[in-house]
Amino acid sequence: MRAAIVAHDFGAVFSLARDLAKISYSKIAAECDIKPERVGSLARGQGRITSFDKIATIADALRIPGHLLGLAPRDWESATAPGHAPTASARITSTTRGGSETVLRREFFRASAGAGLVLGLPELTQIEAGRQIGRDVPEQLRQRTARLRRLDDILGGGDTYRVYLGEYQATKTMLREGSYTEETGRALLSILSEQAQQAGWAAFDAGKHADASSLYEASHQAATEAKDTALAGNALAFLAYQKINADRAGGIETAAQACRTAGPDAPSSVRALLYERLAWTHAVAGHATETERALTTAGSALSECDGTPQPDWAAWVDHNELQIMTGRCWTELRRPLRAVPVLEKVLTRYDDAHARDKSLYLSWLADSYLAAGEIEQATTITGRVLELSAGVASVRPRQRLTPILQQLTAHRELPTVAEVLEKART
Repeated sequence: MRAAIVAHDFGAVFSLARDLAKISYSKIAAECDIKPERVGSLARGQGRITSFDKIATIADALRIPGHLLGLAPRDWESATAPGHAPTASARITSTTRGGSETVLRREFFRASAGAGLVLGLPELTQIEAGRQIGRDVPEQLRQRTARLRRLDDILGGGDTYRVYLGEYQATKTMLREGSYTEETGRALLSILSEQAQQAGWAAFDAGKHADASSLYEASHQAATEAKDTALAGNALAFLAYQKINADRAGGIETAAQACRTAGPDAPSSVRALLYERLAWTHAVAGHATETERALTTAGSALSECDGTPQPDWAAWVDHNELQIMTGRCWTELRRPLRAVPVLEKVLTRYDDAHARDKSLYLSWLADSYLAAGEIEQATTITGRVLELSAGVASVRPRQRLTPILQQLTAHRELPTVAEVLEKART
């Protein structure tokens, strides 16, 4: 796939998209603004595409990074963080094509993710036992890890877990069998911690909770050895997020420990992330005052952002993300009058391309509408959650919806409710 992209052999790209991702030529034609018969001809090796405008259109439709095609970085390449407001064209597409563009991209990424094909990942030479690892390797790995993290914007953990786990295991082998300076070793341990967190998150999203816990613990150990307090704190925050439903006191204490571990000198986005996760643990436990205090601290940290580069693993935390967490917390605290306005406002700016995350966040909005007795609104939002989460390899949207659907059964005499309940069964 990558060779075909670099060679501008779009016929081969289209053919592989159909064979690997089961995307029809008619869908490809519609997304790339090419006649269906032309797509078929190209796939059979007849003709080539050389027009700059057409190549750019294909790059945008299939989310092929510009550098692989000799183009400047595409607009969407700097807009991949969750919560990014969609462009006007993206909003129009999502409403007029019924989400087909999102599905197309997700399927294409899913089919290509295992080898990092669409992301154009740099190939790393396999490390032989005792081989000297240069000081530039950790930075290469960090960039590779950042690119792979973008898969999580579109795919669920069921699709990404093996990819992320493979990266973690490869770096672990490098640390065990390679030869390197003390400084390079610390940098590699930091990368290992980051990769373990990403793999752990994918495992959690896929419902593999034992694997997630093990990876978070491994991440904390690696970060501690690397003296990377920010990553060590984040590993604890992941553990707290996983622990809170079964052990509320333990979850709160672990989340507080995460904030203490990272410390006041951690990057602002990291402190914001850890304090909003502390807020979440308090919200689940029903502590309104402590929740609001932690959210305020997270907001203060974000206000400190002065353009200083943030670690990629926390760079997605912004004011939109904080508003989403605020709405989620007020939902958990059964305060719908505070939750609904916040969630309604921020989710109108949230791109449907991030289908798993948006469906999850909408589920809290549906929950708040139910708590407020607004059955029709809750039903409408629940329908949107079902649409967005269809085909996403994540167990969490359905887990979130199960109690909401159970509550809606009490109102099945309403036609809209009956329709959504039927949709949920199919």
